Amino acid sequence: MNERLRSLVLHQESLKSCARCAGMVGPVIVGTAVLSPVFLIGQAPGAKEGQLGKPFAWTAGKTLFKWFAEIGISEDDFRRKVYMAAVCRCFPGKNPKGGDRVPSPQEIDHCADWLNAELNLIRPRLIIPVGKLAIGQILPADKLDRVIGLRHTLCRESSETDVIPLPHPSGASTWHRREPGRTLLGQALRLIREHPAWGEICRNASPEVLI
Repeated sequence: MNERLRSLVLHQESLKSCARCAGMVGPVIVGTAVLSPVFLIGQAPGAKEGQLGKPFAWTAGKTLFKWFAEIGISEDDFRRKVYMAAVCRCFPGKNPKGGDRVPSPQEIDHCADWLNAELNLIRPRLIIPVGKLAIGQILPADKLDRVIGLRHTLCRESSETDVIPLPHPSGASTWHRREPGRTLLGQALRLIREHPAWGEICRNASPEVLI
């Protein structure tokens, strides 16, 4: 195990014991510790993810992995080869008015340290933020139709990383099923498929030697 991968494993062990936010419902959800050229950022786990112990494990995940299968990679391979992070790593709980509660700005700030540390450790060449909350941590995102379907550049510590956002695949959202969302989603998936980092993970490479 190389030094960076060892550091990532230790990072995840610390993350799993995080208890900074009293309003969040554990457990902390993390993906595979892999030094991947592709870095996915979700919003926050739902109740089922907490039970199943992995990100995007329920209805929204089925849609997300269907999108990825269309551009060359299965769910199992994606989970093995791509680092899956999130804006918040614990279930925020239910909103009394329906649906899952949106994490508070303070809760998002608490988790931002973990996310930034992972970006610094992994140094991905492609970031895929999924959903408006995740996109907003990387790019100005007042409207989805202004950011989805385009490739953006994130400048971090004298380096540049490509960012290709996706809409959230939630069944409660109709954005990706109606125009212009449907077309913009197709454009975004095409950009991801054509990115060299995506080509790497679609080949039969061991996750430890992806970069």
